Amino acid sequence: MAELILALDVIERKRALDVAKSCTPYLDKIKVGYPLVLASSLNIVNELKPLGIPLIADFKVADIPNTNGLICNLVFEIGFDAVIVHGFPGADAVKACVDVAHRFGGECYVVAEMSHTGANEFFSGVSDRITLIAMQCGAEGIIAPATRPDRITHLRTIVGSKKIYAPGIGVQGGEIEKVAPLVDGIIVGRMIYNAPNPSEIAKHLAKIY
Repeated sequence: MAELILALDVIERKRALDVAKSCTPYLDKIKVGYPLVLASSLNIVNELKPLGIPLIADFKVADIPNTNGLICNLVFEIGFDAVIVHGFPGADAVKACVDVAHRFGGECYVVAEMSHTGANEFFSGVSDRITLIAMQCGAEGIIAPATRPDRITHLRTIVGSKKIYAPGIGVQGGEIEKVAPLVDGIIVGRMIYNAPNPSEIAKHLAKIY
């Protein structure tokens, strides 16, 4: 069964914590990105950790190897369990992230394709190569678009048993019933945290997958 991962892209600290706490019984992981961290600092991790579920740093790290290593060190030192990085800077940049993650006993996921419409302008021509880089560097898996299930099916032939996490369920048009059987985790954000009762939506989604 696919994991249910909450994309906690909420900029109000209290609201973010309230949503996370109410949804925790139905979640497998929480993904934290720049919006929440920039609004509340990296210390938000210390407030989410007591919930007892793994935290993914969605920083889409994309720099030279040395800078990538510095960023990932901070990510894992503060308490994250996994990091999401970009693959287009090249194998050495990805390997720097993977090495740090593994040194901390954590995981690294590489963006193969993004879920928004504009991603077709670039990723459609290079996602296979990025996926191969992720596998060669020892990443735990890739990020692939729930909005394009056909691409998930294709990329599965490259990653094999490695994990695929898929964002884009709900607001962006990805359908959980079609995508969940194809992936190891579905990433859902606005559909949950913008709902009048986020925990009810999380509960509903957890039953489907």
